[in-house]
Amino acid sequence: MPRACATTSSASSRMPPSIPSSSTSSTTLSTSMATRLTPASAGNNYIGDSDVLEKNNGISVYNIPQHEQKKRKIEKKTEAAEEDDDGMDKEETENPATDAWLMKNRKSPWAGKKEGLQSELTEEQKKYAEEHARKKEEKAGGEKGELVADKTTFHGKEERDYQGRSWIAPPKDAKASNDHCYIPKRLVHTWSGHTKGVSAIRFFPKHGHLILSAGMDTKVKIWDVFNSGKCTRTYMGHSKAVRDISFCNDGSKFLTAGYDKNIKYWDTETGQVISTFSTGKIPYVVKLNPDDDKQNILLAGMSGKKIVQWDMNTGQITQEYDQHLGAVNTITFVDNNRRFVTSSDDKSLRVWEFGIPVVIKYISEPHMHSMPSISLHPNMNWLAAQSLDNQILIYSTRERFQLNKKKRFAGHIVAGYACQVNFSPDGRFVMSGDGEGKCWFWDWKSCSLQDPQMSRGSLHWGAK
Repeated sequence: MPRACATTSSASSRMPPSIPSSSTSSTTLSTSMATRLTPASAGNNYIGDSDVLEKNNGISVYNIPQHEQKKRKIEKKTEAAEEDDDGMDKEETENPATDAWLMKNRKSPWAGKKEGLQSELTEEQKKYAEEHARKKEEKAGGEKGELVADKTTFHGKEERDYQGRSWIAPPKDAKASNDHCYIPKRLVHTWSGHTKGVSAIRFFPKHGHLILSAGMDTKVKIWDVFNSGKCTRTYMGHSKAVRDISFCNDGSKFLTAGYDKNIKYWDTETGQVISTFSTGKIPYVVKLNPDDDKQNILLAGMSGKKIVQWDMNTGQITQEYDQHLGAVNTITFVDNNRRFVTSSDDKSLRVWEFGIPVVIKYISEPHMHSMPSISLHPNMNWLAAQSLDNQILIYSTRERFQLNKKKRFAGHIVAGYACQVNFSPDGRFVMSGDGEGKCWFWDWKSCSLQDPQMSRGSLHWGAK
C-alpha cells in the first residue's frame, strides 16, 4: 500500500474541540494519490482520498499490523512482476539464454519450492558426489589399508643345498665389489614373470647375485643372476600395485610399500611377513637407517606430505617430519647417516637432521621441477637428482648442499615419468632410463653422453 499523507488534530484551531481524537479512524488518513491532496475545509480533519480511507477501514502505514504490511509488500511486488512479464516477448521469456527468462524465473533464497522441481539427484550427479566423497576420504587419511593373506611361493629346487647353505647365500666366486665397470654393449638376459609393469628393482646388497623386483601386478619377485637366471621366490601380500622396495644391510630382510597404504617387512629367505605398518596414507618411498645399530628404524615418505619414522621393534611411530607441501618421493641418507635429503612433488629439496623434525636446508628455485628419483654417488659427496625437465642435476652433500652448475646430464626424455637415476659401482658412469625405452649412460667426469642402449620395452622405470 503506498504511503499516504496523514495529519492529526490537537488542541489547535485545526480541529474543533467537539470532535474526539481516535487512534483508528479519526487520527489518520491514507491515500495512494498524492496529487489529490487538498487544503482542509472547515469542519473536516482529513486530507486525501476518502474512498481509500473507507476501503482500508481507516488504517494507515503508522498503525497497520506488521504481518499485514509484509503481505501487502509481497502482493505489490507480485503485481509489478506480472506487469513486467506482460510487456516481455514470449519467445524471450521461454529462452533460458536470455535476460528476460532469468528475470521471470528469479527466485529469492527464502522462496518456497515450486512444484515439479527435481527432488532426486541424477545418475551423473550421484557419480560425482561419490567420487568427491572418495577423494575427500583419501585426503583425510581415512582407514588403514586393506589387508590380504600373505603368501609366498618358492620356485627353486631346494631351499638349502647339500652343505646346508641357504638359497640367498652368495656364490663362493662372487665378488663383494667391482673394481672397474664398463658400459654394456649387448642384451645378455631378460627376466620375465611379472604380468604388469615393473616399478622398482634392487640388487642384493654387496654381492648382487640376486635381483628383487616390485610389480604393478601386486607381486614382488626375486631372481637369480649368477646361475639359472630364473625367478627363485614370489612374495604376495599387497592388494594393489607395489610402489617401492628396499633391502636391509645384509639382505636377509626387505621392505615393500604398496598403493594399498601398507608397508610390509619381509624375511627374504622364508617369505614370511615380520611386520605391517600403515598410517592410512599411500607410502611412496621406504628406507631403513643405514647404520648397523639402527636397522630397526624405518622411514617412509607418504602421500600426505609427511615422512613418518617407526621403531619396528615396538611398532610405534617415534617421529614425524612435516614440512613438505606435496607427496614425498625420495629419502636419501648423507653425512655418515646423520642427515637425510628428501624430494617432493612441491618441487623442493629439504635436508633434515635424523631424529629432529626441523629443516636445516631448504632448496627451491622458481625454475626447479619435481625430482622423483635421487641417487648417492659411491664417494658419498654428490647427489644425482632426476629432474622432470629432462636433465639430471648434481648437488653436493657437504654443508651447503649447493648445485654443481658444471655438471649437468641431459639428452634423455623423462618429462612425466619417474625414471630412476643411478651410478655405476665404481662411480665412473651415470645411468638413467627414459620414456622411450632407452637406457642412457654419461661419463661422470666429462658429462659426455655415451651411446644409449635400446630395450624391448616402451618405458624404462629403473636402472641399476
